[in-house]
Amino acid sequence: MAEPTLHAMHIAMAEKGKQAALAHRHDEALRLYRDAIRLAVSAKAPEVFFRHYSQCVMESLEHTGQLNEVAHFCREADAHYQGLGMDSPLHRKDHGSLLERLGAVLLKQGDVPAARQALDQATALAGKGVLPLAEQLQGWLARGLSCTPAQVLQAQRRHQYFVVRPGAVNEALARVAPAALPKGLNPQAAFA
Repeated sequence: MAEPTLHAMHIAMAEKGKQAALAHRHDEALRLYRDAIRLAVSAKAPEVFFRHYSQCVMESLEHTGQLNEVAHFCREADAHYQGLGMDSPLHRKDHGSLLERLGAVLLKQGDVPAARQALDQATALAGKGVLPLAEQLQGWLARGLSCTPAQVLQAQRRHQYFVVRPGAVNEALARVAPAALPKGLNPQAAFA
């Protein structure tokens, strides 16, 4: 069998992280995602991998109640996007989805005014019909309905907000076993 490439290894690591997240082992998932990010960067993988793996990290942080970390990341990413000055539909959707995540997290934290602002910005950026979760949460807020963390989570699941979900993990790729990895990475658990 041929030795896996660095590219194959970071994908395998991320898929193994998704398996761990689905088993509610989010600490393990976070370690694997972070190693996958470092390996993807060292392999000079396209930015789409970094964005996807970062989304996986945010989901595990959100599932474990580390909402301040998620909000901080979303605010930093928002500032980054504002500095880019790009205006393609893809960038608007991506930027809007980060603000949607921020809005959902702020609602879970009970900060309704800040959540409303983030959700309004998200839908204004992405456009009507692009972010259905953000639009539903905006509707709830506009009608003065309560938005408990459990209700927000239920809406997130209904709108397939989470990319790490059953049926969305490539089990075959998660089993790739590398012969060697760059120094500083400790992915033994990913390839066991």
